[in-house]
Amino acid sequence: MPVLRSGSTDRSRIATAVGTLLAVLSLLLTLPAAAGAADAPPRGSARMGVGVIAHDGQGGLPPGSRAAQTEGVDVSSHQGNVNWSSLWSSGVKWAYVKATEGTYYKNPYFAQQYNGSYNIGMIRGAYHFATPDTATGAAQADYFVNNGGGWSRDGKTLPGALDIEWNPYGAACFGKTQSGMVTWIRDFLNRYKARTGRDAVIYTATSWWTQCTGNYSGFGAANPLWIARYNTTPGTLPAGWAYQTMWQYTSSGPIVGDHNKFNGALDRVVALANG
Repeated sequence: MPVLRSGSTDRSRIATAVGTLLAVLSLLLTLPAAAGAADAPPRGSARMGVGVIAHDGQGGLPPGSRAAQTEGVDVSSHQGNVNWSSLWSSGVKWAYVKATEGTYYKNPYFAQQYNGSYNIGMIRGAYHFATPDTATGAAQADYFVNNGGGWSRDGKTLPGALDIEWNPYGAACFGKTQSGMVTWIRDFLNRYKARTGRDAVIYTATSWWTQCTGNYSGFGAANPLWIARYNTTPGTLPAGWAYQTMWQYTSSGPIVGDHNKFNGALDRVVALANG
């Protein structure tokens, strides 16, 4: 009987060892997924240019002598309460403020930023960070307009801007095919115009636009382009646009980080505001 007891003990030890090994392997297999989920930023934290440096890199600043350019900024909750008087004194004359994201987030600093820029004398507008994987374009346009993204012909309010760029929460193109992305963007733009009477500005980067819309050229005739490129020139533009209306050229400018150049003198900014 001792031989049988020894064999039984050996089998028990082998079974225990195999079970432990399987448990360790199972844990190792789950670690990458857990780490990836932990790396994703919280919903609502996206902002203009969130993916530019990671995907397109950055170069030098544009020459300071470029003619007929009007300095502007864009802000979100990342900047908190903004020192608008300092920006105004530095030469900033227009601003865009993040109002919404998806159909689930409103910028808690929107009032201070949107009204503060207006009160100091700037021409200002609101922007929406698109998440095409969470709701339709029409639903997100409605949410935007209902929560700060409207427009009025007061000479100080720019048309709303659609921030459509890399997805910070997952796949770059939000799980959309190129044709599906074009349809989503068109639905947003159509609803925004129906609600406000204005054609929205499109903020994007050429590389994202090429990857995720197939370099679609159909919006250039109606929708002003706001190009994102952190370098000495705006570079190649997406198909359909012969020139950019605005250019986000850095995320590390003075006071608030994100600085932009309007392609024209201040009277052209006023003209865009007036429609």
